[in-house]
Order: sequence, then C-alpha cells, then structure tokens
Amino acid sequence: MSEQSVKKDTFVKKYFFIIIGMPIVFWALAFPLIKIGLEELSPVNLTIMRLLVVCIVFVSLLLVKPKKFSKLQKRDIIPFFLLGFLGIVVYHLGLNYGEQYVSASASSVIIATIPIFVVILASIFLKEKITLKIVLGVILSILGVVIIYTVGRPNALLEVKYISGALTVLLAAVMAAGYTVAGKKMLQRYSALSLTVYVCLLGSLGLIPFISSTLFEEVAAMSLNGWGVVIFLGLFPTVVGYVLWFVALEIKNASEISVFLYFVPVLSTIISYILFREAITWLFIFGGTLVILGLYVVNKQSSKVN
Repeated sequence: MSEQSVKKDTFVKKYFFIIIGMPIVFWALAFPLIKIGLEELSPVNLTIMRLLVVCIVFVSLLLVKPKKFSKLQKRDIIPFFLLGFLGIVVYHLGLNYGEQYVSASASSVIIATIPIFVVILASIFLKEKITLKIVLGVILSILGVVIIYTVGRPNALLEVKYISGALTVLLAAVMAAGYTVAGKKMLQRYSALSLTVYVCLLGSLGLIPFISSTLFEEVAAMSLNGWGVVIFLGLFPTVVGYVLWFVALEIKNASEISVFLYFVPVLSTIISYILFREAITWLFIFGGTLVILGLYVVNKQSSKVN
C-alpha cells in the first residue's frame, strides 16, 4: 500500500462519522424534497433531471481533473452500466413511482429493509461474516424504525393505495442493497470517486429511452422551487452522498455500513421538527433510542474486529 493510500485510510478512519454522517443527513432531506419535486415532474422525469445534474457535475470533474480518476478498464464498462442502471436509475425510478401510491411512513419502513438485504448479499458474495452482534444491531434498529413510523410520529399513516407502489419501493430497496455490495467489490480496483463517477455516467445512459416530449413540457413549466429541488437532489444526496458512501465502504464492511441507514428516519423527523415544528412523541424517542442502540452494537463489534 502506498504512503498516499495509508494517509487516506487514516484520514477516513479519523473522520469516519463525519463522512458517513453527511450522506445520512442529505438522504434524510431527500424524502420530503422528492415529494415536492413530484408536484411538478413525473417520477421518470424527476429521475432524469436529477441525474442530468449529476452527469453535468461528473463530466466537468473528468474534464477539469482527469488525473484524479482511475483509468476505466474496458471489461468493467458493462458491469458499471448495470450497476449504475440497476442501483441508481431503477432505485430512483422505483422510489419516485412508489411515493405516489405509498405513504411516506410506509415507504420508509419498506426502505428500512435495505440493511437486511445488504447483510444477506454481503454474506453470499463478499463472504462477510454475519456475527450475532450485527444481527442484533439490525434487529434493534429496524424495530426502532417500525416504532417511529407506526406510532412514534403524529398522524403516522401506513397507507398503501396500490400494491404495485409498495412492490416498486421494495424493488428499490433490493437494488440499493445490490449497489452497495457490488460497489464494495469494485472498490478493490477503483477509488470511491472514480467508481461513483463511472457508475453514474454509464448507468444514466439507461434513461435515454425514457426521454419523451413530456420531459420538455414539464421542465418548461418548472418553478424556481422545482429547480431548487432538482439541483439539491442532484448535488447533495446523489453526488456528495454517493461518493462519501463509497469512501466509507473502502474501510468498513458493507453489512456494518448499511446499518447507518437506519438513522435516516430519526434524522428526518428531527429535521421536520426544526423546520415545520412537527411534534416529537415519547414513542419516537424510544424508537430513535433503539436505532442508536443498534448502531452502537454494530459499531462496537466492528471496532473490536478492526
């Protein structure tokens, strides 16, 4: 390992909770913003516009700082396309579509299955050891999420208008888990930044067949708020969030990292309290405590291993 790699690993370990915390914050903000974006754009067009922002940023980085990126190998073009299309494009299409027919509480509970799928896939494809503490941490955290979204929030509503909406959100969860596990394997040959850029750019090509006249009609009618939502979703939850997620994956197992996703609903509720003065109940505090306890159990386990 080069001296530069050693310094990078040391830096990431030292500031790990900041690095993993930023994506969690941005993803917590993304859920209400997606709802706002869907008021002006269809699920497909919101996905296209969001990833258009991402592609503009990443192409600019490639042109300005080409030496910062690992060389793209020909054998990885198809795998990167599939990883990007399934893990990013299909994920966002599924989530955007599902949020039209499933309540925010219901979609959040379904998305909370991501770490479970990650643990299963990581044990199969990455040969990661599933310890009792990891299982306990996942169970505690998902129990906390269920409490938060069923009885812990005012007017919590687990509503599913169409089963297809719930199934597409579940599909999104599976795709996100696969993205994390496959990405962890690819990090053996590419840096976190390079991997994110290549996967996003190649995967976004899969959206070309979805471009229609409605895209131009909806974009022409977009308000400043709509543009603000699209730009924010592209820059922070996607560009910054996805890069830092892979940075964290470089030094931690996929099963350990995925449990941090359970903090998204806790943070989302706190943000709603700050911005909209939504009440916080004692049951929410109890659910949030279980989530944090689960994170502690898994992190304590990983600290001993490392």
